[in-house]
Amino acid sequence: MTYTLTLQSIEPVTHDTHHLVFNKPDGYTYTPGQACDFSLVKDGWQNEKRPFTFTGLPTESTLEFVIKSYPDHNGVTEQIAQMQMTDQVEISDAWGAIEDQGPGVFIAGGAGITPFVAVLKRRLQTHGSLDDCHLVFSNKTEKDIILRDAFTSMPGLNCHFVVTDDPDSEFSRDQIDKDFLAPIVSETDGPIYICGPEPMIDDMSEAVQSLGVSKDRIVTEDLD
Repeated sequence: MTYTLTLQSIEPVTHDTHHLVFNKPDGYTYTPGQACDFSLVKDGWQNEKRPFTFTGLPTESTLEFVIKSYPDHNGVTEQIAQMQMTDQVEISDAWGAIEDQGPGVFIAGGAGITPFVAVLKRRLQTHGSLDDCHLVFSNKTEKDIILRDAFTSMPGLNCHFVVTDDPDSEFSRDQIDKDFLAPIVSETDGPIYICGPEPMIDDMSEAVQSLGVSKDRIVTEDLD
């Protein structure tokens, strides 16, 4: 089933990422961490469906997304960054395999952070603290860190930022690897959530398994 949404607000989050708020259709439901197929109600674009994750909570009266634009792709995300109030989109029913399976380590690359936004918000809402949660978040530069202030202000959340293209940053590192993850993973026997580009998911899954994490503790989106 498809639903038509009308844009209520759009605001920048970083230099290339926007927070968008839409009306919520009656009866629409999703689980924190889930996504939908999303297309613009605009000539030439309605068949260009892309998956985007809800970043608000199901209990809220609106639907929220945080979407990174890639202007050099000349595609959907560039069009989304140019949306105006009252523009419309169509979305599908919610889908997705990432959901809260308990406190643990959340590993994200770039826009792959979005499923974890709602999951962490919900855990904070229901538990009051994120003391047993670690966020490992990799980006190219510090200006690319999506919702950095929001994450660092979440009570109890242990944030570990990595930037790969800024040698002067305090977070500078070539990549997230086994050595970086070892002391973080050792602090939990909970799930290891991974979201980002497919090669990163594969690399991170391999790294944490080499640290003794069983495969059934790894939570990723079903890419098959």
